[in-house]
Amino acid sequence: MSGKSYSLRNYKKNKSVAIQAVLSASKVCQSVFQHLVANETLTKDDKSPVTVADFSAQAIVNTCLKEHFPADPIVGEEDSKDLQGDAGKILREKVVSLTNGVLSESEKLSEQQILDAIDRGNYGGGAHGRHWALDPIDGTKGFLRGGQYAVCLALIVDGIVQVGVVGCPNLPVDHNKPEGERGALFIAVRGHGAFQRTFTEATESPIHFADISSTAEATFCESVEAGHSSHGDAVEIAKALGITRESVRMDSQAKYCSISRGDADIYLRLPTSKTYVEKIWDHASGNVLVSEAGGRVTDIYGKPLDFSIGRTLEKNKGVIASKASIHDDVLKAVQTVLGI
Repeated sequence: MSGKSYSLRNYKKNKSVAIQAVLSASKVCQSVFQHLVANETLTKDDKSPVTVADFSAQAIVNTCLKEHFPADPIVGEEDSKDLQGDAGKILREKVVSLTNGVLSESEKLSEQQILDAIDRGNYGGGAHGRHWALDPIDGTKGFLRGGQYAVCLALIVDGIVQVGVVGCPNLPVDHNKPEGERGALFIAVRGHGAFQRTFTEATESPIHFADISSTAEATFCESVEAGHSSHGDAVEIAKALGITRESVRMDSQAKYCSISRGDADIYLRLPTSKTYVEKIWDHASGNVLVSEAGGRVTDIYGKPLDFSIGRTLEKNKGVIASKASIHDDVLKAVQTVLGI
């Protein structure tokens, strides 16, 4: 039996459980939006709905992983300290209510079970064995504005991302039909391609980067927030690459999904701070998805992203993701503009 065949068989359950977990967490995020955002008037700085969604989504994913893979540690973004005691009572009650609101009667969790599940995400990461990386809501501002956000789950084995699942509740299933069905799930197992399905149908369709022959035909996919990546540098890089098309801007790892299915072609996360260090949960799922869709991901120095050293990508600076055939040209333009 080939190594590829063994790999797919070996990760079949991991993939299936990850899909189940991300779908359930995506549904709780949709529920939180409907109950706490769409139906309420929020002040500009009120982040409580996204906080509730973060905690609820992490509780659901971690509970699902514990049921099927009880020995697997999890690197998650949240912990339950803000939900504890009298100070956390109101927030805690919302998390419990909305988490259980998307679970069946037999699946409902007690308050303590939810707090314990959230705190299963405290693993430190590392180079050996299996662990999961979870971002329960990537793109908090996108969530609050009704834009793009993502639930991102990845399995990392001996420092290599092997399985990635990204749920994008607000992303159109078909980029060319922006008013059509929304809710797309993106799935990749290393060595076996990248796929998309809807939230309602289990049929998976293969996805791949757009068929372009040069960077002049490319489109950037950028962060909405200038604080996440330097828009000014991106303009200069676009000029160097001969890119004239208007950029696609969205929050979260939905950008990785967008380029992987050919909506755009290049995603840059250019450093805006000398001290900022990327977190593994912000890039793990997208990394394997892009690789399996015919793309390549490196940092601004051309190094692969290193998921083996803990909860951060401290050995890397910035992120460049693009179709593999144009990646060297993109990398050269980035280095020229940034002066490295």
